[in-house]
Formats: sequence, C-alpha cells, structure tokens
Amino acid sequence: MEDLIRSLPKLLRAAGEAEEVCEAAAMVAWRRVAGEGLRGQAVPFRLYRKTLIVAVADTTWQKQLEAVSGQLLFRLNSLLGQAVVTFIEFRVDSRTVQAERAALALRETDRETQERRALQEATGQ
Repeated sequence: MEDLIRSLPKLLRAAGEAEEVCEAAAMVAWRRVAGEGLRGQAVPFRLYRKTLIVAVADTTWQKQLEAVSGQLLFRLNSLLGQAVVTFIEFRVDSRTVQAERAALALRETDRETQERRALQEATGQ
C-alpha cells in the first residue's frame, strides 16, 4: 500500500487530466489522510470539478470536518503531489456512511478469520 501511495503523484502526471484517475487517486489519498479515526465517519463519495464530496453521518461531523477542511485539503494535495482537489464538501448521508461501516466490519471479520486459520495451521490444530 505504501508503494501505491508513493506512486500517486507519478500516476497523476502520467494520466494528465483523466477524471477517473484523479477521482480514484483522491479516494485513496482521502483514506490515508483521514486515517483510521475518520474511516467509519467520513466516506469519500465523488470528485466533481475538483471538489471532493465526502459523506458524513450527521451535522455534528459535518461541522467538525468543515472546521479542519483546510488542513485536510493541504494534506490531501500534498500526498497527491498537485492540486487535484480544490474544495472538500461534507454532505450528510448516513446511508453511505452505514454502508461503509458494514464493509469495514466485514473486512475486519475476514482478516480475523484468516489470522485464526493461519494460527491454527501454524500450531497444527
């Protein structure tokens, strides 16, 4: 994953203005910038005309994230190596956030199951 993150600026330069590539890169960068703490609270939804639309669970999250949006925007574009995103819009969309939480829980369960199986195989159980 680290290699992918480091290669984002090169990938974007090579792709030029390809919207799909810019959107995918912005989504990956958002997840890195937001970190574990925001992953289940703020879900990148779409990049439209350099505005990253992020779904949030409620107006409290919306207000909190709007207050730090300048910092998030700076970190996002620093990671991308160019101004792919010029504005972050936080939209209240609890359904999208709940779907992301469910997907995260499923991935976590899958990871735990894989770890348990590996441990059982390693110990001969």
